[in-house]
Amino acid sequence: MLYKTCLPKPDGRKLLLYSRSSIARNIEAPSPNLNPIRANPHLRWHPLLGEWVAYASHRQERTFLPPPEYNPLAPTRSRDFPTELPEGDYEIAVFDNLFPSMALSAELTQEGSQLSTPTRPANGCCEVIVFSQNAETSLGKLPLGQIELLLEVWADRVLEIGGREEIQYVMPFENRGIEMGVTLHHPHGQIYAYPFIPPTPARELENQKKYYEKTGRGLMSDFIADELKDGRRIIFHSDEVIAFIPACARYPYEVWIAPKTPVATVSDLSPSQRKDFARALKTVTLKYDGLWNKAFPYLMIFKQAPTDGRAHPESHFHLQFYPAYRAPNRLKYLAGTEIGAGMFANDSLPEAKAEELRKVEVSL
Repeated sequence: MLYKTCLPKPDGRKLLLYSRSSIARNIEAPSPNLNPIRANPHLRWHPLLGEWVAYASHRQERTFLPPPEYNPLAPTRSRDFPTELPEGDYEIAVFDNLFPSMALSAELTQEGSQLSTPTRPANGCCEVIVFSQNAETSLGKLPLGQIELLLEVWADRVLEIGGREEIQYVMPFENRGIEMGVTLHHPHGQIYAYPFIPPTPARELENQKKYYEKTGRGLMSDFIADELKDGRRIIFHSDEVIAFIPACARYPYEVWIAPKTPVATVSDLSPSQRKDFARALKTVTLKYDGLWNKAFPYLMIFKQAPTDGRAHPESHFHLQFYPAYRAPNRLKYLAGTEIGAGMFANDSLPEAKAEELRKVEVSL
């Protein structure tokens, strides 16, 4: 059973606490900031790329790799140093980002209205989801039951945020490791909710839609069937879920996790799918760490249907991991061809990297 409580923070933001057992009613939400949040990000149109770019200069002030005793994501231990989280019996917390790239309250300023390029308020949502009160753990080290709870929390946030009329696409993700730009080491992710469908998901969904209209079948479902038939790139396989390095991987050690039976969003996973998905998620992240005997840096992205009120039978919810992999004496970064041309150059074969991950023994 999912327990949830919503608390107001002193600065006007909200804090949501989730647990598999009841949550005490006397918990109060702290905040490292006592003043009302006045973030006012905006969007500017890029005419050559045909896409919106967000501007949020206040993010320059966000906390950057503080020492453990000043961790803003740890539960508050002293009134002299309030953090984002309270002490108490709960498992997962979600709160409005103190430094958002988008905000539902954003308004267009006079300066923005005078620009030559089209401009609009960045009316979206940015939330932080803290996976555990324990700063020393990680997604892969969480008990399976807590990972299942985490999937329920993601589902709850997609349903609630995506139900707003102005939100068109909800994208949970996790940045892990300083190589991926992490500013806080505490195990956490973020949820971005956009007032439009971002360019990459829009392109993926368009290709899935064309395939579905042509064949009557899901593109991801057929892709998964081909991977199952080949078998060389499979990392995890159960009755409900598969994890594999796709034959078309752009990154070394890139892994996708998907339910075999398509669902549109994480909110549509059945209890049995969610249970297997948790096992797949734990297996993949433990294999990443086991391969290098240390915390493996990656970006984990949710791929799912838009929340635009339309049916999307072409959509097949799944996760994609983009690692910053460690080769001898170097890291793999995006470079000229990836950033400048949009063409990725992978320095290794998916089959070889899948074999490396398969050989890593993990215990769930």
